[in-house]
Amino acid sequence: MRYIEWAFLFLLSGLGIGLANYVGFHVSFGESLPGILILLAIAFAGVIVSRLVPLRLPIVAYVSIIGLLTASPLSPCREFVIEAAGKINFTAPLTMVGAYAGMSISDQVKTFAKQGWKMILIGIFVMTGTFVMSAIIAQTTLSLTGAI
Repeated sequence: MRYIEWAFLFLLSGLGIGLANYVGFHVSFGESLPGILILLAIAFAGVIVSRLVPLRLPIVAYVSIIGLLTASPLSPCREFVIEAAGKINFTAPLTMVGAYAGMSISDQVKTFAKQGWKMILIGIFVMTGTFVMSAIIAQTTLSLTGAI
């Protein structure tokens, strides 16, 4: 994918994150903008580094490393990065990720349906099991720490 296409997708993502942060968490777009720009700059830097470094790691790994370095105590811009990114609610970017994931699998629903009712049943069990076990772990941890 060309860098212009990546930039367009990042722009679209930034607008979506800002909208989700405004609608869901009542944080104005102007207040969210520095955090959005930082997150998108880190992501774009991860894309560029993944193309330049001969080590074949997923782009997510490079983005994570760059994000950790910009927020680490060694970084001179640490305070600004943490403060600006802190205004972006964690679930605002997840809204965009969920939308992208839904769009990417929408053309594969017929393939999934061809697998038969057994795959749907397995999917239901996996999702239910994951939810129930997450709830049990959370309940146990919160009870042991005295939070509830």
